[in-house]
Amino acid sequence: MTRFLATFAVSASLLLAAGVVHAQTPEPATPAPAAATPVAPPAPDCAAQATDKKLAGAALTSFMKKCERDAVAKGCEVQAADKKLKGAAKASFTKKCVKDAAVAPAGQ
Repeated sequence: MTRFLATFAVSASLLLAAGVVHAQTPEPATPAPAAATPVAPPAPDCAAQATDKKLAGAALTSFMKKCERDAVAKGCEVQAADKKLKGAAKASFTKKCVKDAAVAPAGQ
């Protein structure tokens, strides 16, 4: 029984050490994605549509947010198509692109 416990303790220690070594392995360097092609929402189109619909107040605010968000998403989808991305890769790229565009200040 003592020999079994000693073997078990050594095995557990080796597995733990292997996990620590694996966890500290650095990720391979990847190039920066699509920072050179920022997606700017076409605000004049959204503003023109809002004017045509004669929106004001909360309706205008809501419409402008949705219109600009949709424009960014469409721009990101175009970039994904240019990169010939499909399936999960396209969905992941588009999600990150939209998120990055929302974080970046307008005009940059």
